[in-house]
Amino acid sequence: MEIKDLKNEEVKAWLKGWIDLCTPDEVVICDGSQEQYDKVANGLVKAGVFIKLNDDKKPNSYAARSDVKDVARVESRTFICSEKQEDAGPTNNWMAPSEMRRILCNAESGLYKGCMKGRTMYVIPFSMGPVSSPISKYGIELTDSGYVVCNMMIMTRVSLAVLEAIDKGREFVKCVHSVGSPLEPGQADTCWPCNPDNRYITHFPETREILSFGSGYGGNALLGKKCFALRIATVQARDEGWLAEHMLILKLTSPEGEVKYVAAAFPSACGKTNLAMMEPTLPGWKVETIGDDIAWMKFDAEGQLRAINPEAGFFGVAPGTSMKSNPNAMRTCNMGNAVFTNVALTEDGDVYWEGMDDVPDTCVDWLRRPWKKDSGVKAAHPNSRFTVPARQCPVIAAEWEDPQGVPISAFLFGGRRASVVPLVNEALSWEHGVFLGSTTASEKTAAADGKVGELRFDPFAMLPFCGYNMGDYFAHWLKIGTKKGAKLPRIYYVNWFRKAPDGHWLWPGFGDNSRVLKWIFDRCDGKAEARETPIGNLPTVQAIDFSGLDMSEEDKELLLSVDAEGWKAVVPEIKKHYEKFGSKLPAELVKQLEALEKRLNA
Repeated sequence: MEIKDLKNEEVKAWLKGWIDLCTPDEVVICDGSQEQYDKVANGLVKAGVFIKLNDDKKPNSYAARSDVKDVARVESRTFICSEKQEDAGPTNNWMAPSEMRRILCNAESGLYKGCMKGRTMYVIPFSMGPVSSPISKYGIELTDSGYVVCNMMIMTRVSLAVLEAIDKGREFVKCVHSVGSPLEPGQADTCWPCNPDNRYITHFPETREILSFGSGYGGNALLGKKCFALRIATVQARDEGWLAEHMLILKLTSPEGEVKYVAAAFPSACGKTNLAMMEPTLPGWKVETIGDDIAWMKFDAEGQLRAINPEAGFFGVAPGTSMKSNPNAMRTCNMGNAVFTNVALTEDGDVYWEGMDDVPDTCVDWLRRPWKKDSGVKAAHPNSRFTVPARQCPVIAAEWEDPQGVPISAFLFGGRRASVVPLVNEALSWEHGVFLGSTTASEKTAAADGKVGELRFDPFAMLPFCGYNMGDYFAHWLKIGTKKGAKLPRIYYVNWFRKAPDGHWLWPGFGDNSRVLKWIFDRCDGKAEARETPIGNLPTVQAIDFSGLDMSEEDKELLLSVDAEGWKAVVPEIKKHYEKFGSKLPAELVKQLEALEKRLNA
């Protein structure tokens, strides 16, 4: 398809405006075909951006290495440009829309002026979710990065059918991305063009626009990911009465063949993808994947909350992923059709990262340097990634693309906590569950800027991703709980990372997390035992299936205990956390905190 073939006048006018501003040498409309993917990928190989991997190891797969200054999300350069600053809230960076547009889009001095000179502008029409789903949303991304094209073709459903739907009046989110590195005639390109000194990842919630400049990496550039699927979608969800969440979706089948679907929110590097693709250790239980990162959920006519995975691929953190921690992710990658970013390359044309089962004696690290096993330095960047189609996951559920979505029975929240938080805790009510979600705390990871290991509150695992005032976001969750006739999922808080005072892990995690899922599954049916505690309903030691685990009775008790003094010490931290939301903090959450404090002191 060519520009002249476009029918929608709004799309044509929007596209013409950006072509005039960015002045690309060529414009290509993406159709989502394998032929086009291969053409772009081969061009990236010739340009030195992609390295073709050994087809015997990783068929039709490539490795890319970013600039050392462009390796992760940049929360400090991510902005919500709502008309009013209070609508962005205290957890987001804000800039007035007019000021941001002056910086980026001014026809005389804006950063976008001439930014695609010497490059191709790709027009990517994409659907978040199955094209036919009533829960799905559409977008068009303009980009001058072939790397982004290939990754978007894996992560979203790129199709000319999206343009046809837009022609018929469907709303679409306008996404513009540039690496911010124009080329003069005859100028040689770099292997990772970017503009790290002028990075902006900006969102305009009222007009449903995303403008990204200067970074070519991950969620900064793949605008269907966090930018659309969460920051803009949360605003759409608030306005339309649904939920857009940073959640995996898994299908759990009991030995008797009963099925339940669970959605879970964990901050990065807290076992989210591992849980979504888990191999249960409990005999007869089965876990299948609907999605590993994002869930969009709407109530159907019967009041059932139904969820889709709006993405078509996995964009997973590579280090720590192994046949032990997540065998199904490894098998998904080994099937090929993948892009690996900032991993190491082995001599036989494969990839390597820390945590993999077989450590090569030598390889080439992500910085293009020779690496030896005993060198004492990491071969792959801590935030190195794999992009791979979800459809080839060996445990992808048959209904993962059901346009109606799957019915959610339970929500799980959790983070990386070495103390205080027990293995699993059931909320006393929907309001108490929202309180648990709003006080989620975890340790920082390499996926975000900041000091690794530092504890931060990360409400609903949405701190970097909520596109509006998080106080209003809490209120939206509370409002969902009041929907007439709604079949509300139960809410749980889990912690796989509790340690004993001597520092050893209390819980084996990985496939043994199925033991916790079994208890939750049975609680949803009113079967499993629980005891009421000041922090919620906890399983009795007898209610968790510990069979086959080499655990002392003391560790079991500690894992399921309530550290009342520890919780009392956390209360002032929660109060301080809540203070930042000021008058936007729902009164119900204040009541929940007061009730917790009262129960702890009873």
